[in-house]
Amino acid sequence: MTENKMDRMRELVSLLNKASEAYYAKNEEIISNFEYDALYDELTGLERELGVTMANSPTAQVGYEAVEELPKERHEIPMLSLAKTKSRDELREWLNDREAVLSWKLDGLTIVLTYADGKMQKAVTRGNGEVGEVVTNNAKVFRNLPLTIPYKGELILRGEAVITYSDFERINREIDDVQAKYKNPRNLCSGSVRQLDNQVTAGRNVRFYAFQLVRADVDFHNTRTGQFAFLKKQGFDVVEHRLVKPENILDNIGYFEEKIQSHDIPSDGLVLTYEDMAYGASLGRTAKFPRDSIAFKWADELRETTLSEVEWSASRTGLINPVAIFEPVELEGTTVSRASVHNISILRGLKLGIGDRITVYKANMIIPQIAENLTGSDTLEIPKNCPVCGQPTRISQVNDVQSLYCDNPQCDAKKIKSFTLLVSRDALNVDGLSESTLEKFLAKGFLHEFADLFHLDRYREEITEMEGFGEKSYNNLLESIERAKKTTLPRLIYGLGIENVGVANAKMLCRYFMYDLQAMREASTEELSEIDGVGEVIAQSIHDFFREEKAVTQLENLLREVEIEAERMQEAQQNLAGMSFVITGSLTRFENRNALKEEIERRGGKVTGSVTGKTVCLINNDVASQSSKNKKAKELGVRIVNEEDFAEEFLT
Repeated sequence: MTENKMDRMRELVSLLNKASEAYYAKNEEIISNFEYDALYDELTGLERELGVTMANSPTAQVGYEAVEELPKERHEIPMLSLAKTKSRDELREWLNDREAVLSWKLDGLTIVLTYADGKMQKAVTRGNGEVGEVVTNNAKVFRNLPLTIPYKGELILRGEAVITYSDFERINREIDDVQAKYKNPRNLCSGSVRQLDNQVTAGRNVRFYAFQLVRADVDFHNTRTGQFAFLKKQGFDVVEHRLVKPENILDNIGYFEEKIQSHDIPSDGLVLTYEDMAYGASLGRTAKFPRDSIAFKWADELRETTLSEVEWSASRTGLINPVAIFEPVELEGTTVSRASVHNISILRGLKLGIGDRITVYKANMIIPQIAENLTGSDTLEIPKNCPVCGQPTRISQVNDVQSLYCDNPQCDAKKIKSFTLLVSRDALNVDGLSESTLEKFLAKGFLHEFADLFHLDRYREEITEMEGFGEKSYNNLLESIERAKKTTLPRLIYGLGIENVGVANAKMLCRYFMYDLQAMREASTEELSEIDGVGEVIAQSIHDFFREEKAVTQLENLLREVEIEAERMQEAQQNLAGMSFVITGSLTRFENRNALKEEIERRGGKVTGSVTGKTVCLINNDVASQSSKNKKAKELGVRIVNEEDFAEEFLT
């Protein structure tokens, strides 16, 4: 029996770690929040019962490993998670007859800020609690963050970067492709803050709310509320908070519970922290949790209903997503009748069948999800044919996730979604062509390939007679199309709809190939996969796209219609031609690793993500570190040089 429980514990550790990696590092969701919490509780119960905690258990680890695209930096003071409860009585007992500060637990991306001499010096994400990503340049464009403050000493604070629900909805309204819309504000915020281009961050209206002061040489009279008051005086927005006692904590929880229904700032619970800082510090910490604070998570409001059907929604990439349609229920003050099931793996795990009794909830009180299938008939059939074109479907498995695809290149869903992406704001930016308008144009035979967009003048009479169109709308459309003829290479690459290539990747590819489209088209998968941030999957997508006959023909025809603006590439001596370098760690002379990478590429060199025998040198300011890249360099006899030595040797 114990052996079976041990096997179950290992299974849970593996599943939860995969779910955390997908959610935090890749902004993907492979299981629902409800299911994650249930599995996490099961794991902690088994660990208590067995007295065993695996080294890689999510109960022993904090957060996620920082990704490679941004410089990393170790936190001076590790950032711990908080113990959690859903019991209001347990929260009241935790007070131990003392005062505490009750505040929102915001749902965004935790950031550590450092100020010195009254100016912001550094911003680092939480990362895995030990090491985070440096996002200073992006933090400087947060909507409400002070760049200078009255206090001139060293100030270190923690807070949450968030995107409001209203901004989230605005951004999603501007995206025509349903599949490209963001799933929730937290994912959107994470991607916005961890950008290489802070212009993208600036356009997302990211806001910052301080929730903890880490260091400042100021007398706060031993109170948390004193710290909050100090931060407000420095110009920071602080998380909304209330001082509570055992006799009024339940009423104050009720206040937050009522307010969350209309609160514009995403929150997934509350945090309770002792007001007496000395008392809180005296309690110490466990391996994972501080003992001076505890998190309260809302108990999900569940409603039982009946599954009516499963709608299969096709996208431009061929991915067909299942959407559950159920009898309408009231949840968190609104009526809901639909919930995404995300993929085949989750659908099969729920064992769905039409007519099954299911329970539904809103993740973080916002996103409808299926919590449990009470019937479990498991009778739902996966479509063997695409719901749009009727051609055969296939099930593809990547890692442990199965998804349904339509491979028919002529599928109308793909055509509509592809044209929608091409005319979107981040691509050719053609006003007046919504997805519904494009669908009408395709149905009438006006559009067959991308180049046809620039010949809609052939159908003036038909278009002006269409419902919703007139002479003025038609002329506005043609003017917008005329403007779209002048574009940039990154916009064009993104608009082509290459699988897995988004706006950021398109820009990165163009920079890497020095805005030479032909060089990009001729690149091998090996060369593409060596680009920092690309990897094998994206590399294969790019390689295959430029070798697919129809895609190439469509691109060639499109190139005859558009004028690609030449990028101004600074001339520089090509003294690094043929040389390969690897960059790791944080930098001081250059703003970030991407800035140093661009300088090396400007001089003809190449920057790769891993150390090989062809690497000229590994650039790392921590020459003596025991990182995997340093160990590999020593093993291969590759020099490790700091930033200054590299600049003196190669850039002067």
